Amino acid sequence: MEFQRARSAEQRLERRRQILSTAAAMLAEMPVAKLSLNELSRRTGLAKSNVLRYFESREAVLLEVLQAEMRDWAAELERTPPPAGGTPRERGDRLAETLAASLARRPVLCDLLAAQAAVLEHNISTEVAVRHKHAAWQNTQTLIELVRRLLPELGVEGASGLVETTVLTAMAAWPCSRPSEALRAAYDSDPALGALRMDFTDLVRRTAEVTVWGLLARQEAAAARPAS
Repeated sequence: MEFQRARSAEQRLERRRQILSTAAAMLAEMPVAKLSLNELSRRTGLAKSNVLRYFESREAVLLEVLQAEMRDWAAELERTPPPAGGTPRERGDRLAETLAASLARRPVLCDLLAAQAAVLEHNISTEVAVRHKHAAWQNTQTLIELVRRLLPELGVEGASGLVETTVLTAMAAWPCSRPSEALRAAYDSDPALGALRMDFTDLVRRTAEVTVWGLLARQEAAAARPAS
């Protein structure tokens, strides 16, 4: 197929969408580390130099896919009804389970989060970094508001703490819960080592639960403190 330059703003926007959707589809097949600019170019039917007309680097493409995945995650949580009945801690436990399960259903998001600080936020310009961080801030604010709706007792500060802790836990837990073939064989061969095998969903859930309980306890202690 002969390459045709996108000349209008609408055509350029459509070309960007094509590149992003192709990258997202590739991530459903392979981890972030395996996605190359050469293969992305081949699958979009563009020369590598033409892909770089729209995105300055592979990392710039993946950062935009990351923020799109974050928006999709927030949209899923927005459809989640607030936990009904029970104490704040009981509802907090159910919220922790919801957060962990929803992340586990999004391996592409988790893989991108895990690569964000060490890989994706490098090899980009200041302009791309600013755009990325603005999008990240907006997505974080959306998640904070959603968490506050699901568990109002946390307040804004508590909801912010829970979102930050949950995302950071996912970033660290995802690669640790995806051991190499050699490690999987070691775990299978020795029951004692098998105890070291990490379950992503369980770790994120337990961490979120502990965070909720700690935040609620701190608020209760502050409320019980006599006014000076």
